[in-house]
Amino acid sequence: MNFHIYNTLHRIAETSLLILFVLLLLMSGCFKIDYYTQQDAQLTFSKDTLRFDTVFTSVGSATRSLRIRNPYDQFVRIGRISLENGTQSKFRINVDGVSYPDGLAEDVEIWPKDSIWVFVEVTVDPDDPLSASPFIIDENLQIETNGNQQVIVLEAWGQNANYIPNNQFKGQLAVLSCDLEQINWDDPRPYVIYGALFIDSCTLHLPAGTRVYVHGGIARNDLGIYNDGLIWTLSQGRIVSEGTVDAPVIIQGDRLESEFGDVPGQWGGIRLGPGSKGNAFSHTTIKNSIVGIRADSASTLNLSNVRIYNNANVGLLGIHCSIQATNSLFYNQGAQSVAFTYGGNYQIDYCTIASYGNTADAVYLDNFTCLTDDCSSVRIYRLIASWRNCILTGSGTDELNMVDGTAGKEPFAWEVSFANCVVRVDDLLDQYPNFLSQCHDCIENKDYSDPLFASVDMGQYQLDTLSIAQDKARIIPGISADIDDNPRGELPDIGCFERQE
Repeated sequence: MNFHIYNTLHRIAETSLLILFVLLLLMSGCFKIDYYTQQDAQLTFSKDTLRFDTVFTSVGSATRSLRIRNPYDQFVRIGRISLENGTQSKFRINVDGVSYPDGLAEDVEIWPKDSIWVFVEVTVDPDDPLSASPFIIDENLQIETNGNQQVIVLEAWGQNANYIPNNQFKGQLAVLSCDLEQINWDDPRPYVIYGALFIDSCTLHLPAGTRVYVHGGIARNDLGIYNDGLIWTLSQGRIVSEGTVDAPVIIQGDRLESEFGDVPGQWGGIRLGPGSKGNAFSHTTIKNSIVGIRADSASTLNLSNVRIYNNANVGLLGIHCSIQATNSLFYNQGAQSVAFTYGGNYQIDYCTIASYGNTADAVYLDNFTCLTDDCSSVRIYRLIASWRNCILTGSGTDELNMVDGTAGKEPFAWEVSFANCVVRVDDLLDQYPNFLSQCHDCIENKDYSDPLFASVDMGQYQLDTLSIAQDKARIIPGISADIDDNPRGELPDIGCFERQE
């Protein structure tokens, strides 16, 4: 026992003498620290992402760690280890045992071929409002060495939700299948889609009040680089969304902070693949995506009392498919609010379609697809489109663009009709001089001063008290209420809203 104590004390003494010797060398200037100063400095990390994969059901904290390694034979001085959001970050950092409450550590040294530990902590209260604790909290931990910046991705989940398929699926593909049965998303907790969700051999049913939030971003995998956050039906998959006026279904991006409320392009959008039948959305809001809904060849879609807005590209895109839309509102898109291309069959009733603040048309129609880059060769497919009691308007002089690939030589390939619509056209009349006379009981919205909506700037597309659309619609059997379930009278109004006294 005494011998063991003696050896221990001897080792301690030797270590102390070694430390003292190094300190003396440093003080005497005999030991020079050689730093790696090149701007190509690349430290190595034990992980490239720190995931806090606990779904918090009560207030709680979680800590994750990583090692930063110096691969060089020289000392490295890290200029900054910092949280991207600084003092506003949900995360906290500790570098080699030292805490940095402001999220910034400076001039951190690593010995040659050595490493340091970085600990990251997050505390989440899932009952906080989403503005304080969103579904997915992501941020970069920035490491700057000799002016060269590297990042570690931090991901935490701040709300108790249904993560589909799970909360580690960013940039990946998942298939939802149920042997041609039906899956009901009827949990009162919201559903958060992470990655791309393909619906195959299954009906995804969204009952009244369902909230679906999609995490977007840029995905990189074997398929290449694309916009993440997709809902995609395959040929034997479909979506049935059945909201009500009091409990609508909401489908949007997962950034619910107030500053993201009107930001388009946050997620990929909904895509109905070729042959996907029976898709139906009622009392549903779809917003803040790249394309709201894209319906591909031979798919079918029914929209009733639907709002599609704040999307970066087209709000509703139909390609060689069949769509029926009633009492629906399309506005504030980056491109056309509604576009039907390469023909198809469309019945659009009591819809308000607006395009303010951009150069794209409110509505675009064609019946062809280009077979060559210069479109010198095309393939024609018959277009049947009926528009009744609709508003097609915006800030441009023309908000309706129609291109018949046969130039009128094949009437069977172009069957487009309008009745009791408010339309904004000008140059279109050069191509279709008889358009207004053939647009039965339509109203030309040519003058900007024509009263129409309550407030375009506020996104209020209810009718103005003196609106030119008031009492100008025709009664359509089977449609007795507007988008908000207000009754249509004996003299109904054009558009998705019936004006209220």
